[in-house]
Amino acid sequence: MKTMMKILFLLILLSGIIISCKDEPTPDPGETEAPKLTQDINRFIRTVMEDVYLWYAQLPDIDIRYEFDPMTYFDKLLYTDDKFSSVTDDIQALENSFEGIEKSYGWSLAFGRFSDTQTIFALVEFVYPGTPADLAGAKRGDIIFEMNDADITDDNYLDLLNGDNMKFTYGQYVVGSGITNVKTANMTALQLNLNPVVLTNIIEEGGKKIGYLLYAQFIGTYNSDLDTVFQHFKDAGVTDLVVDFRYNPGGGIDAAQHLASILAPENVVNEQKTLVTYQWNDKYQEYWETNSVQNQLQVNFLNSVPIKMGFNKIHVITGIGTYSAPELVITGLKPYMDVVTVGETTGGKYLAGITLKPEDYYDSKSTYADFDTWGIYVMIIRYANSQGVTDFKDGISPDIAVDDDLFSPIPLGDKTEAMLKVAIEDITGTPIVAKKSAKIPDYEIFDRGFSRFDTFKQQGVLLNNIDKNGLLK
Repeated sequence: MKTMMKILFLLILLSGIIISCKDEPTPDPGETEAPKLTQDINRFIRTVMEDVYLWYAQLPDIDIRYEFDPMTYFDKLLYTDDKFSSVTDDIQALENSFEGIEKSYGWSLAFGRFSDTQTIFALVEFVYPGTPADLAGAKRGDIIFEMNDADITDDNYLDLLNGDNMKFTYGQYVVGSGITNVKTANMTALQLNLNPVVLTNIIEEGGKKIGYLLYAQFIGTYNSDLDTVFQHFKDAGVTDLVVDFRYNPGGGIDAAQHLASILAPENVVNEQKTLVTYQWNDKYQEYWETNSVQNQLQVNFLNSVPIKMGFNKIHVITGIGTYSAPELVITGLKPYMDVVTVGETTGGKYLAGITLKPEDYYDSKSTYADFDTWGIYVMIIRYANSQGVTDFKDGISPDIAVDDDLFSPIPLGDKTEAMLKVAIEDITGTPIVAKKSAKIPDYEIFDRGFSRFDTFKQQGVLLNNIDKNGLLK
C-alpha cells in the first residue's frame, strides 16, 4: 500500500484494532439522494475523519447520501471544540501556500471600521520585499480607503487579498486633517515564493546588541535562511534577541523544531530534551506507544542544527495574528529558559494537523479522478510542552501588554516602533524617546490576513514530520 495512512491502517489492523466505516442505512422510499460525485466526496471525508481525526469517536451518524454540500457536511462532523479542521476543493493551492508559494499582492492587511461613520478601511501591517505591493509603494501604516475607484465594503474587502488586479487609493491619517498624501497605484497579483524571514536588524542600545527577526510563517524549506540570520547575529556579538511573531499564523513543526533548537540553551539542545509531546486519538496513541515509535509521540530539540545561540532569555512579540507554531515554540521553550512575551494575546491553537488527499486513501486513480482536487486539513494531535502545558484555548497572554500601533508609519525593526520599543526597554532597563502616536478616531479591527488560506494556516501546527509516501521520518 502506497500511502502513509494505508500502512498505518495495516499496522493497526495487525495489532488487533479494526477501523471501519459504518454501514450505510437503507434509504427512505422516495427521498432524493445527492449526486454520486457528492456522495463520493462525502465518503472520502467520512473515511478520513473515522481514521485519523482526534475526536473520531464523537463523530455524529449522518447519512452521506442526503448531504448535498460536502463542505457543509464536513462542518457537521466537527467536534464541538474543533474550530480548526477544514476542507478545501483546491488542495494543491493550499499545500503550496503552506510552502510560501501563492498568488498574492505580497502585503498583510488589517481591516477596520471607524466607529462614527462605519467606514471600512484597510491598514498595511507589513509588505514582503520585491512584491507587487512593495513595487506599488505600499508601506506599513498606510490606510487604504478605496479600491477600483469604489468604497471598501463588507462584501468586497477581501478582494484586497484575493483579487487578480487592483487599483487602490491610500494615504496616511493625520490628526485634524484626516487622510492626507493621497495616492493611487495599480497592482497585478503574481505567483510568489515568499521567504518568511522578512526582516532582520541589529540594534545597539544601552550597552546591548539586540538582534531583531520578523518571522512571518514557519516553513521548513527556509530553515537555511534562519541559519544565515543567526550566524550573522552570532558573528556580530548579539547579546539579546527579539523575535517578532505578531503576524505569524503558524506552519510546519519541522521549522518550529529548527528555530527552537537554535534559540534554546546549548545543554538542552545537545541533550535533545523534549520540546513537545503528542497525544493522538486512542487507536493511534496505543499503536505508537506499544511499538515505541518515539518520533510520533514527541518532538525533541535537534542537536544537529548548525547554529546554537544558547540563549537563556529571549523576548517574543506576539499579536492577535500569532497562532499555532509560534505558540508551540513559546510554550516549548518556557520550561528551559525565560521567554518574555510582549504585545497582545495570541490566537490559542494547541493542535497539529495534516493535509490528506484522496490519493492517500485510494489505490486506483479512477476511483477519485472526479474529486482529486479535494483535500482535508484535519486535526490529529494535541501537543503539550514538557511540563504538560496545553489547551490554551484563550491564547497566551503577554507578559508585557502593548497594542500594535497600526496607524504609525514607523517601520518594523525600528527601535521606536511601539512593540519593539517596549521589548528593548525591558532588555536595557532604560526608556527610548519616541514620537507620540497620533490620536485616531475610535475604530475596531474586524479582520486581518495575508491570503485566502489564512484560516487554514491559523488552524494548528502542520504536522509535516510524517511522510505520506509510507515512511515515518
